[in-house]
Amino acid sequence: MKRRFLQLVVVLGCALSVFAQTQPAADLIIQNARVWTVDPSRPEAEAVAILGDRIVAVGSSQQVDAWRGPHTRVVDAAGKRLLPGFNDAHVHFMDGGSQLDNVQLNDATSPQEFVRRIRERAAKTAKGEWLLGGDWDETKWSPAELPARELIDPATPETPVAVNRYDGHMILANSLALKLAGITAQTPDPAGGVIVRDRQGNPTGALKDAAMDLLFKAVPPPSHDQRRHSIERALEHAASLGVTSVQHMNPDYADIAIYSELLDEGKLTTRIYAAPLIPQVDDQVKIGIRRAFGGPYLRIGAVKAYADGSLGSATAYFFEPFSDQPGNRGLLSDEMHPISLMRDRMMRADAAGLQICAHAIGDAGISTILDIYGEIEKAHGSRDRRWRIEHAQHMAAKDFDRFAQLHVIASVQPYHAIDDGRWAERRIGHDRSSRTYGFRTFLDHGVRLALGTDWNVAPLNPMLTLYAATTRATLDGKNPNGWFPEQKLTVKEAIEAYSMGSAYAEFQENEKGSITAGKLADMVLLSDDVLSIDPVKIREVKVLKTWVGGKLTYDTDAANR
Repeated sequence: MKRRFLQLVVVLGCALSVFAQTQPAADLIIQNARVWTVDPSRPEAEAVAILGDRIVAVGSSQQVDAWRGPHTRVVDAAGKRLLPGFNDAHVHFMDGGSQLDNVQLNDATSPQEFVRRIRERAAKTAKGEWLLGGDWDETKWSPAELPARELIDPATPETPVAVNRYDGHMILANSLALKLAGITAQTPDPAGGVIVRDRQGNPTGALKDAAMDLLFKAVPPPSHDQRRHSIERALEHAASLGVTSVQHMNPDYADIAIYSELLDEGKLTTRIYAAPLIPQVDDQVKIGIRRAFGGPYLRIGAVKAYADGSLGSATAYFFEPFSDQPGNRGLLSDEMHPISLMRDRMMRADAAGLQICAHAIGDAGISTILDIYGEIEKAHGSRDRRWRIEHAQHMAAKDFDRFAQLHVIASVQPYHAIDDGRWAERRIGHDRSSRTYGFRTFLDHGVRLALGTDWNVAPLNPMLTLYAATTRATLDGKNPNGWFPEQKLTVKEAIEAYSMGSAYAEFQENEKGSITAGKLADMVLLSDDVLSIDPVKIREVKVLKTWVGGKLTYDTDAANR
């Protein structure tokens, strides 16, 4: 009897031991942190526990310590600020990676410096290879005049050149490049594009919007290895900046194939949502792909459309002419010739359940897209579509309400505001500029914001985006208190729009965007507390560590060894 009793005690003891161990130990605990969760149910915390690729606990150090086991890795955050990983809602990821290796022209502050850098790169360029990239900005020159091929021809007699303006809506080609592309005085302007010409009608080498395609047809596409190298460079750069997710606008399908290849190899360190161009809409429709199709690291199911061009290239489409170009209202893109072509493509995309992301910058371009969205809703009924307008820069006053009524997301890039604010009023005047980059007005109308950079048009660094959104201090130093300061965001609003806002914009708000138990463990540890320092100092903040799915993808200590 006594023996049976002892056996029962042992069995019960084993059962209790097993029961006590049913909660598995965390793989990683980050403790002693100042956690801003972007989760209204628990905005602040001290520690986070991660099991696999998910967050399993958020709370005080004592609460989270219950998840510690013998093999749990513990990171002491030393009181630093921990945020959800940044989700860039609008990038050109492969192009950005490529530009890291291309000639850098954006900070060339004179035509002479512009030419010097091109000459030096041409001397290192193999014969027959094109000189690309650049991101030049003539507004930093004095006088601020568009460059012409005569400027660079003497420096590049045997090297074809096609260097892009930083907004991506204009390129400068040298004479050799124009010859290879067959662009002459007799070449007509394509719909949605302009071949800039001199007084004799000869091409100056500057090509705007759809006219760029005339030249790009002559540029050899990057090889598989070149494309992969650029994407790997972009992934490394993103990790170093705390960017854990990106939404890649108008990728080639070859880019998506590289993402898939890297995913199979376990080397995709940034989460990707890819939106190919809308002329290719039937590629996704015919195989039944719907919005946000795929897995945690790689998804498709969206299309990117273009309504117009850009303010800097004077091709954004406005109701009234530009103040400095009275005969020019801008351009509708080639995809909008005729507008019914865009409407039909958008109707097909919506009927198939695809998400639509439409580039629109000028007030008339934005209004035209809202018109089409309204027609689609009337034809197909109401549902959760999460339509987006990318950039949404220069709004007509009447259209803030329409954004809200149609539940359109404003996918905006605050850095553009402090860049364009140097010169925008000369182009569109004070009144139209007052509705430019209207972040506060959007929020006041109940419109959701998703923040991004438009990299490589602007820097990928989220600290510069937060700085721009919260200060609106233009890059020329002339508006230290903010260009139209009434449109500033608070730091907390900007972080939320850069995490939860961007996650919502890709139908992923239940998977990421906040430091919440059950969500993907995408987080960034910062050198300084962006919530307590002067917003002017945010641009100086550095990333210490980046985690994607609980895996450390960047560590400043390792990078600086």
